[in-house]
Amino acid sequence: MSKLVPVSRRELIRRLNKMGFEGPFPGSGHSYMVREHLYAKIPNPHHGEEIGASLLAEILRKAKISREEWLSAG
Repeated sequence: MSKLVPVSRRELIRRLNKMGFEGPFPGSGHSYMVREHLYAKIPNPHHGEEIGASLLAEILRKAKISREEWLSAG
């Protein structure tokens, strides 16, 4: 199994769009994306910082995205 690596917010949104998620839409605290009944919370932008592998894994788990699906969307 391949290892998750940090990604930019832009890359996260690009891959989620490629997997059929729509958005991002503004939320009360964070933006989010939607695919059918699944939601993916998008971290707020922090000038030049990437989304770490552990946070990325949590986002994928909550959105029910497998590691294989994430890697094939790259």
